[in-house]
Amino acid sequence: MRYREGQAGLAMVEFAIVLPLMMLLILGVTELGRAFMQYNTLTKAVRDGARHLAAYSLYAGAVRIDAQRAAEARNLVVYGNSAGNGSPVLQNLSPAQVTVSDVGGGQVRIDVSYPYQPLTGPTLPNFGLGSSTPLAFTMQASVTMRAL
Repeated sequence: MRYREGQAGLAMVEFAIVLPLMMLLILGVTELGRAFMQYNTLTKAVRDGARHLAAYSLYAGAVRIDAQRAAEARNLVVYGNSAGNGSPVLQNLSPAQVTVSDVGGGQVRIDVSYPYQPLTGPTLPNFGLGSSTPLAFTMQASVTMRAL
């Protein structure tokens, strides 16, 4: 009986020790999943924009990207439609971050640089054990397609 009396409250102490570690692990997995989802959304948007550009930029056997087609491709990447109305597919994504180019050989290319911002903030504090760890980074997506 004395053994059980000595164990009173031990589970609460163990829980208090493990809880911060479990919360940090859950936060890390959640943030990694969110970053993966945003990268997947970004690559799909770039692929759609490149497909649109490739379909409408071939004139008389040569690639010609005029200002209207470039703007349509940028809008398709950022807003999900060529008109450029609505909200961006990713927060803080703008047409200025999208580069449209003719790479030669009958191919077109779209590049995007998107600054990823974690939910937890731009840095992870080290609680007095050195400098903070930066969490923000730039996602890069690029697609090259043959003009049709």
